Amino acid sequence: MKRLLVACMSMLLVCSGCAWFQSPREDKTAQELVQDGVDAFADGRYRKAIENFEKLRDWYPFSKYAILAELKIADAHYNLKEYADAIAAYEAFEQLHPRNEAIPYVIYRIGRSYFNQMGTLDTDPSNTTKALETYQRLIRQFPQGIYANMARSDMLACYQNLSGHAYYVGVFYYKMKNYKAAKQRFLSVVEDYPDVGFHHDALTYLANCDLWLKDQTQQPEETASAPLSIP
Repeated sequence: MKRLLVACMSMLLVCSGCAWFQSPREDKTAQELVQDGVDAFADGRYRKAIENFEKLRDWYPFSKYAILAELKIADAHYNLKEYADAIAAYEAFEQLHPRNEAIPYVIYRIGRSYFNQMGTLDTDPSNTTKALETYQRLIRQFPQGIYANMARSDMLACYQNLSGHAYYVGVFYYKMKNYKAAKQRFLSVVEDYPDVGFHHDALTYLANCDLWLKDQTQQPEETASAPLSIP
C-alpha cells in the first residue's frame, strides 16, 4: 500500500513538473483576439495579425468572428506577398462560405495574387493564364460588381503578357529557322490577342514564315526569295 502511494505521488510530481514548464494558453476571449488581430493588421504587423486570427479561428471556431479571422488571415498573407499562402487561404474561404457576401472580393484577390506573380515575356506565363481564368470566372459570376470592373482593367495587361510571350517564342523559333513552329506562335498573336501591341509585327513575321516555308518546298534555301523587312 505504501509503495502504491509513493508511486502515485511520484507520478503527480512528474505531471506537475511538466505542467510547470509548459507555456500557459493565453486566456483571451474571441472579442479580445479579434481586436488584437485587427489592431496588428492596421499597424502593418501582419505576422502578429495572423497569429491572433489563427488563435481565434482555432480556439473559437463557432464564434461570429471566425469568418472574419479566416478572411483576414488570407489578406495578411497577401499583404506579405506570400501569394501561394494567400491563394490557399482565399480558396479555403470560398469553399467553406460559397454564399458569403465577400466572395467577389475573394475571387478578385485570388486573381490578383496570380497577377502579381506575372513574369516577363521570356518566362512561363502560367500565372498570367491563371489570373486571366480567375478574372473571367469572376466576371461570369458577378458581372456588375466593382471587383469585376477592377478585374477588367487587369485583363488587358494579362492579354498583353500572353501575346508578348507568344510573340517572343515565335521570334525565337524564327531565328532558329523553325518557321512552322514560329508561324503557329505568330498566328496565336494575331488570332487570340489582336490589337494589344504585337499584332502588326506578328503579321510581318507571318508573311515571312509563309515565304520561307514555300521556298523550302520549292527550291534550295540559298536561292530563296528575300523576306520582308522585320520591324
